[in-house]
Amino acid sequence: MHLEIITPDRKVFEGEVTSAQFPGADGSFEVLNNHAPLIAALRAGEVMLTSATGREAVRIEGGVVEVLRNNVIVLAEGAMA
Repeated sequence: MHLEIITPDRKVFEGEVTSAQFPGADGSFEVLNNHAPLIAALRAGEVMLTSATGREAVRIEGGVVEVLRNNVIVLAEGAMA
């Protein structure tokens, strides 16, 4: 699935991932390929990405995530890769 992590001033990450774990406002959750459509609020924490090259963490300051047709977009208030 395709994942983008975007802040108001830059694109922090863009690429293909096999899974992504998010710090949801109501608890952590994971998104895999072919996940049902979803919009969720995110709290500050780490987004854990798994891709063909390994695992990576991106620290975000909160925001929202949208999952639709194997495209995942995170609109974060701020982020550090």
